[in-house]
Amino acid sequence: MSAADTIFALASGAGRAAVALLRLSGPGAGAALTALAGPLPPPRQASLRRLRDAAGEALDQALVLWFPAPGSYTGEASAEFHLHGGPAVVAAVSEALVAAGARPAEPGEFTRRAFLNGKLDLTEAEGIADLIEAETEAQRRQALRQAGGALSAQVAAWSARLARLLARQEAFIEFEDEDLPAGLNDAVAAEAAALATEMAAQLAAAPRGERLRDGLMVAIIGAPNAGKSSLLNALVGREAAIVSARAGTTRDVVEVRLVLAGVPVTLADTAGLRDAADEIEAEGVKRARRRAEEADVVLAVFAADQPADAETLAAMPTGALVVANKADLAAPGIAGALAVSALTGAGLAELRAALTARAAALAGLTEQATLTRPRHRAAVGEARDWLLGLASAPMPELRAEALRAALRALGRLTGQVGVEAILDLVFSEFCIGK
Repeated sequence: MSAADTIFALASGAGRAAVALLRLSGPGAGAALTALAGPLPPPRQASLRRLRDAAGEALDQALVLWFPAPGSYTGEASAEFHLHGGPAVVAAVSEALVAAGARPAEPGEFTRRAFLNGKLDLTEAEGIADLIEAETEAQRRQALRQAGGALSAQVAAWSARLARLLARQEAFIEFEDEDLPAGLNDAVAAEAAALATEMAAQLAAAPRGERLRDGLMVAIIGAPNAGKSSLLNALVGREAAIVSARAGTTRDVVEVRLVLAGVPVTLADTAGLRDAADEIEAEGVKRARRRAEEADVVLAVFAADQPADAETLAAMPTGALVVANKADLAAPGIAGALAVSALTGAGLAELRAALTARAAALAGLTEQATLTRPRHRAAVGEARDWLLGLASAPMPELRAEALRAALRALGRLTGQVGVEAILDLVFSEFCIGK
């Protein structure tokens, strides 16, 4: 793959449609457009053209647009073909583009070229990827903030302050014998500590941004026949899990996706917690316990007409939402439990409200998280650690090196330094036409 060649891809959905959009980018985009559609149209103006292949065969009547470099998404010469959306039309035009010297793009290659040409940084590229994948309004808003440069602006502000601190520290080293302001060295250490505190606050909020991006996992645990599967079905409004009076019906984890407070949530119905002689059921119980340990939220379900079982009490973590199901049969015997009947629907609204509030709190919907990926946390965490170690550095030269290392860590976040190892990971998340 060469950054100097010309690429194309279908930027609209696959399959039949009224219109299909083929995007073209690279130094040969103008020549390929001319080969199929005749003279280049005025930049950024749609022109209706008859497309023909090299043999003169008519392929389609389409709208074409021309974007001279650097005024395009990728920063390269680019073109668009707005075709009739039949698969045969798309295939014929694609073949003609290959004959004209272009090649099909790799996943994310358009956005990768935009990054390499300085049109956006890595965090903005990740925001675009998240925007494409967004399922909910909350995810869309968070992704749009990042694609619009919210994290880039934060990193730029931190980097500017670090650069000023480094300049002061270097001045102290180079001109120690000159008449420098009193306390310059101490002032650098104090400002570095304040900056580390700001970074620590962003790191503390990072899990909320990641939860919103990736979604929450809610595990439903409880004894056999506590009504976990019935509760799952009632919450999602359909028969997603098999319900039976026979204990041990659920052997494996059953997952269902829904949205609460704009946050994507995966509800996981698990096997009943008990000592199982059957090896298959025993494996299901093992997986249920593991889900309870890994989940963001645990729904501990007890049957209101039965004593609280020791297995569920032992497995539920601190902060679990405790539900007394089958409240139509008996009053809940567990203090603080939400009384619910999956059969009659009583208490379901209150349970959904409690889940919604927990989802909103965990995803931080009232805040604007800027760190949304593990690599963001890693880079900011490394910068913070360098700054925290600065005060104990025994020599001015070591303090200067700590500031430089913190700057390098932030540079990796936006793609300014040392990013080659993560480029493939970042851009592999994109669809082909982006």
